[in-house]
Amino acid sequence: MLSFNRADLPLEEVLSDASVELIEQTLTSIVLPKGYRLLEDKEGVKHAYLIKKGIVRIFVTTEDKEITFEFAREKDILSTSLGYFYQSPSYECFELLEDTILYQIDLVEMKQLFYKSIEICNWARQFTELNAIKTQKQLIDILVLTPENRYLHLMEHDKALFQRVPLKQIASYLGISPISLSRIRGRIK
Repeated sequence: MLSFNRADLPLEEVLSDASVELIEQTLTSIVLPKGYRLLEDKEGVKHAYLIKKGIVRIFVTTEDKEITFEFAREKDILSTSLGYFYQSPSYECFELLEDTILYQIDLVEMKQLFYKSIEICNWARQFTELNAIKTQKQLIDILVLTPENRYLHLMEHDKALFQRVPLKQIASYLGISPISLSRIRGRIK
């Protein structure tokens, strides 16, 4: 079994040792290769994943393309709203962009922890709130900022992403074509 510790959790400062121990008892560690896709079977979602090591592209597929709308990495939790709340099939997919170490947790077991520990319940609520704010900000940025300003913002706040993710996926995340991204990069240099 891989070593799990408090530092692997997002928002670890709000959980007591007893709560961390309860969470740890429900985790299964898994190692998956670069390129592996989670949730492709479109079955009901039964698990969430905590990323110990690696980066994951979150995307949806349309008739003619894949649209990247998020990247998750160490300490992020991979889950879908439909899966988390209803264990229903998801509209999004997760693709591992690096060899990845994950902690898998059964969503039913996770919800049972909420009854055992108000602290864990509040931790999950806080994490859900932060993700909702992050998603809202991303949507507003797409609606309000120019593609060049979205690129500059990403460079300023998450430059390391460019070392770990192919440019075509960053272009998709920014809502532009790879050619437009190339032009923006050329103008800014």
